[in-house]
Amino acid sequence: MITNPSRDQIGELLNSSKRIAVIGLSDNPSRTSYSVSEAMQSAGYEIIPVNPTIKEALGVKAVSSLKEIEGKVDIVNIFRRSEFLADIADEFLNTDIPVFWSQLGVEDEAVFNKLTEKGRTVIMDRCIKVEHAVTR
Repeated sequence: MITNPSRDQIGELLNSSKRIAVIGLSDNPSRTSYSVSEAMQSAGYEIIPVNPTIKEALGVKAVSSLKEIEGKVDIVNIFRRSEFLADIADEFLNTDIPVFWSQLGVEDEAVFNKLTEKGRTVIMDRCIKVEHAVTR
């Protein structure tokens, strides 16, 4: 069973975070990944687009994988379908990023269990923009 952190814990996590790597961030302003990431960028977070099919998004050069990111990242925010979470989780475990966050409608109980057993914070099926708004 997937049990996300409490709203208070999510609020604390968002307050202490600065850099968010967004897997599946589109360069198309009509896509949800773009509008959510744009809102988070406007709220003061540094957004790092992770998408091998684009050159940049939100004025930031895109990288094709998490391992290409230099420096500390606080959250990986995922805009990919649930069936891709296992592969993304494997890549995520090869980093020191503490938080794995999948957007609304995106979840996988096996991935949740695997990552939490490894001591990582996992949030699934929640919109980071909504959580940011309600925990302020």
